[in-house]
Amino acid sequence: MPHRNWKAWAAVAVGIVAVLAVAGALILPRLLAGPTAAPGPTPSAAGTSPATASPSGASTRPTPTVTPSAAGAPPTSSAPARGPSTTASPPAGRPAQILASMSLEQRVGQIIMVSSPAAGPDAAALDAMRRLHIGNVFLKGRSTAGVGAVAAVVRGIRAEATDAGTRRVGQFIATDQEGGQVQVLRGPGFSDMPTALAQGGMAPAALRAAAAGWGRELAAAGVNVNFAPVMDTVPSAAFAPQNTPIGHFQREFGYTPAAVSAHGIAFAQGMADAGLIAVPKHFPGLGRVTANTDTASGVTDTVTGRHDPFVAPFADAVEAGTPWMMLSNASYPAIDPRHDAVFSPTVIGGMLRGDLGFRGIVVSDDLCDAVQLSGVAPEQRGADFLAAGGTLALCTDQQLAPRIWAGIVARAKADPAFASTVDAAALAVLGAKDRAGLLPR
Repeated sequence: MPHRNWKAWAAVAVGIVAVLAVAGALILPRLLAGPTAAPGPTPSAAGTSPATASPSGASTRPTPTVTPSAAGAPPTSSAPARGPSTTASPPAGRPAQILASMSLEQRVGQIIMVSSPAAGPDAAALDAMRRLHIGNVFLKGRSTAGVGAVAAVVRGIRAEATDAGTRRVGQFIATDQEGGQVQVLRGPGFSDMPTALAQGGMAPAALRAAAAGWGRELAAAGVNVNFAPVMDTVPSAAFAPQNTPIGHFQREFGYTPAAVSAHGIAFAQGMADAGLIAVPKHFPGLGRVTANTDTASGVTDTVTGRHDPFVAPFADAVEAGTPWMMLSNASYPAIDPRHDAVFSPTVIGGMLRGDLGFRGIVVSDDLCDAVQLSGVAPEQRGADFLAAGGTLALCTDQQLAPRIWAGIVARAKADPAFASTVDAAALAVLGAKDRAGLLPR
């Protein structure tokens, strides 16, 4: 057969094979699959999961917002479950990823704030950061060394968060910088801040501008959280000297809830303008007590109720967008006759989260040195605070911090439900740190 004819027959053969292959691809799957069901409507993606309810309880009247760059509202995603996952995929986002990489001990470290002398950490503070992985620090005491010296101290503290022990998660560095007698940091670069009572005599706009300046001083020193403003309402100037924790030191902005709201929010806005987190305190209010929970036990407010007018400044702060709130350690029997506020599900969950609609970081007042809490073992204090709905446990005695930490770890190991509570709190703190630029990238 001539060569030209062989090529022609080969081309015809290839064509026939190709036709048969296409026909088989189209017909054979239909024969194997059997009858085809009639087409139906395609489910909407929006209907595949329940909608998330919006926060309730906050008033809708317009109020200026407090929105610092480091806002601390917790993310809405749930903490990862312990044990095998039952979901199609893990929660998205850097905070959830870091949480999943942490041991229980490291997670507990993220939901505690330990004190350190403002002049520099001592051995106990360093041990808490290194061995216990505690990831937040409160500068306590007094320093007159100025901004530069404090900045050097903070740089040293931040260096403790650069290894795998804390997953290289940065710290919240806090202090008390209210003004008057309650001003931890002084010296070159820090203004002498007037008392809150004097601040209450300023126009709110002027106070906001002044607070922004004070906030920039703190930011220059490396501080990113200020446990202020005090939003407790003292009922009158005549009662103020008897009100040991607040009025005695002129820590109040005024003697009506309206005055406290206007000036407390202005102070918080100024701090937010400087990039700091301002923390209103002490919910639901210390203005009516006579003794100080730091130095006395049995401190009780028999007057304040769940919907008391003196709660209004805190409600206004929530409405203005405050990302954190600090609790009082006092007892409020008209609200919860069984628990001090810091251990009260009614105060935290019912009032603050429910009535006020707060979705941010709930930080305790001091759980370690407070005489008010001396009847409760330190191992129980942090765990009880978290179980009641708290987020971040403050311990201003670094010597006692290991007991707070150990109590939370032990309860989490014994109680899976409490372990989930720890996870949720740690995720909220990591979410706040993500917004503050404190997570590793």
